[in-house]
Amino acid sequence: MNRVVISTKRLNLRKMRIDDVENLQEIFSDQIAMKYYPSTKNEKETISWISWTIDNYKNYGAGLWIVERKDTGAFLGQCGIVPQKIDGKTEMEIGYLFARRSWGNGYATEAAGACKEYGFGQLQLSKLISLPDVKNERSIKVAKRIGMKAEKTINKWGKEVLLFSALA
Repeated sequence: MNRVVISTKRLNLRKMRIDDVENLQEIFSDQIAMKYYPSTKNEKETISWISWTIDNYKNYGAGLWIVERKDTGAFLGQCGIVPQKIDGKTEMEIGYLFARRSWGNGYATEAAGACKEYGFGQLQLSKLISLPDVKNERSIKVAKRIGMKAEKTINKWGKEVLLFSALA
């Protein structure tokens, strides 16, 4: 069962499954794709990531979804809405991480924009955030392209990130 949550012109975003380990490992084992994360992930850590994501579906009605090309079904990456603790409260973040071979095609912007619409429309959220590393120009551009505004720089995950936000 495909379990498509969001569909755009070119993309399907579907619920993550345990058998997505191999797809996710393409990203998580790539040091360049993971440059702004604390480290790459092995298979065991990837399984934990999938479990955390599935828990988010249950607890928040959202999480990271697998992004696939609509025409071929090819795996491109992950994008979705995840809880983050900011200043002691839970905010919902649009997060995105794509396989390097798919960079530069507008997939992250298309998927993140669809997640923003889903968050405000389906989930009735009043605010969404994004937390790109201050040096991650590609992710910063995606946040700006989907209409988010930089609010401030914060320290999270032991590094400086920009807090972008958008209001419904």
